[in-house]
Amino acid sequence: MKNILIIGANSAIAMACARRWALQGPNFFLLARDTQRLQQSADDLRGRGAKQVGTHALDVLDFGQHAQALEAARSALSTIDVVVLAHGTLPDQSACEQDVALAMQEFSANGMSVIALLTRLAPMFEQQGSGCIAVISSVAGDRGRPSNYLYGSAKAAVSTFCEGLRARLYRKGVHVLLIKPGFVATPMTAGLNLPAALTSSPEKVANDICNAVEKRSNTLYTAWFWRYIMLIIRHIPAFVFKKIRL
Repeated sequence: MKNILIIGANSAIAMACARRWALQGPNFFLLARDTQRLQQSADDLRGRGAKQVGTHALDVLDFGQHAQALEAARSALSTIDVVVLAHGTLPDQSACEQDVALAMQEFSANGMSVIALLTRLAPMFEQQGSGCIAVISSVAGDRGRPSNYLYGSAKAAVSTFCEGLRARLYRKGVHVLLIKPGFVATPMTAGLNLPAALTSSPEKVANDICNAVEKRSNTLYTAWFWRYIMLIIRHIPAFVFKKIRL
């Protein structure tokens, strides 16, 4: 891989991936909202071996910025070998239940903005006829649970969109990797009481993602056991599932 675009580059998982790839000396282009942290991330990657690192500010909720930001990335990198979409938030489910505007904002941050960016990226990759689009979704999208169904519904939309996009781009030589992490110890989840046995580090998740990109996997559950946890959850009968507090 020579040219890597990362959207949501300040996320812990995205940076852990970038640090692994930096050892190979690629060119990066980083998009994120916080420009100060973005510059720190760029400096970090240069220190680890990245050849060139370009940056551009992007608020994913401002859909009008998308085209300009992606064009800046294409201008800097020419060909994009890998793009990682890693942005997102962790909504307060209770607050979203009481505030329609907040609910729509969180759904947009975790769902609509990803779909909008993918819709712009798809023809770019079709035109170059190669590359991998890696999208971070979540196991939360596999079934709606009362504790986080706003977040889960947004991720379900992303997952379904990526399945269709993968089939569309397959014949063009472009691969779509759908990534479904379980619990990950990041700043976004710092306030949650996560079970240690089921929680991965960003570095472990990044290792799985980098391997999946290399292997051109279709869907990655990380850590691996989440595939089976969610298989069980998906097959709990509805009359039982609605009584369970998850």
